[in-house]
Amino acid sequence: MTLFLLFIGILLLAHVLGAIQATNVIAARIAEENPPEGVFVPVPGGRLHLIDLGAGHGSERLPVLLLHGATSNARDIVHGIGEDLARQRRVIAVDRPGHGWSDRPNGSRDAATAAQAKLVMAALDTHGIDRFIVVGHSLAGSLATLLAVEHKDRVAGLVVLAGATHPWPGGINWYYRLAALPALGRLFVHTVMTPVGSWGLKKAVEDSFRPGKAPADYVRKASAALVLRPNEFRWNGQDVAALKACLMVQSLRYHRITVPTAIIADPADHVVSTSIHAEALHRQVQGSRLVLVPGGGHQIHYTAKQVVLEEIGRVAQAADELHSMRQAAQ
Repeated sequence: MTLFLLFIGILLLAHVLGAIQATNVIAARIAEENPPEGVFVPVPGGRLHLIDLGAGHGSERLPVLLLHGATSNARDIVHGIGEDLARQRRVIAVDRPGHGWSDRPNGSRDAATAAQAKLVMAALDTHGIDRFIVVGHSLAGSLATLLAVEHKDRVAGLVVLAGATHPWPGGINWYYRLAALPALGRLFVHTVMTPVGSWGLKKAVEDSFRPGKAPADYVRKASAALVLRPNEFRWNGQDVAALKACLMVQSLRYHRITVPTAIIADPADHVVSTSIHAEALHRQVQGSRLVLVPGGGHQIHYTAKQVVLEEIGRVAQAADELHSMRQAAQ
């Protein structure tokens, strides 16, 4: 019996080691096929990857900071609206800590929105960005709103796209919970998630665009496969697992947001509830503009691109005018 159990143990170990080796090969191929497009900016303990577009526009127009959601990276939002915005003003898109090509200097501690806000602001400081308009999609709605609360001297305008901003009833998907676990999560992403992830990624993309369809070239242009690398998927799970607790605290402070604000969502968004998040945020932020786009789905910066660009333009113009008045008064 002992020899039999030993034999089974050896087989299981061989299987795990083989799966880890296969995962490393797949992850290396994904990285090679999706190289960084921007610049690396040092932050305490590591560096963040930024995509900086339209830097030639004059300083009279404030730059726009783009923040991507969960299970994605900066190229998602750049491909969706960033390249269009860069025709009018400077655009900086950040790979959030642990995503795309950005480091995760403090591991699981960087899952908190407050920790990510500190790292993003450190990168902007190093990169020479002072005042800006912030646009946050999905999970990054939490980060964008927190920046607007805590950095009133820097954030001149706020746009939230299908954003997660408030605590919600219930939990999160099982694979996020599993990936976030310290030991089992590491084993899960290194033996199961990456090898079978291509199927799951395709389904996730389809769901996020529903009721519409994703562009045929979306996965390639958005470098969506980067999230299948084991460490990034684990960190992504940690972000989602930590989000609700962060929102329970920060959502009590949204009434402090005073900058021009637009909130855009599909009333039937099945990923982030519009009634729980967008409508609640609109009630808290005095003077905010709530724009509902039926049929826009969750990837609203693709499916309702023109509406999103117009609303960002509206907020940006108001922010520019207030910024000019502020400078004249100094």
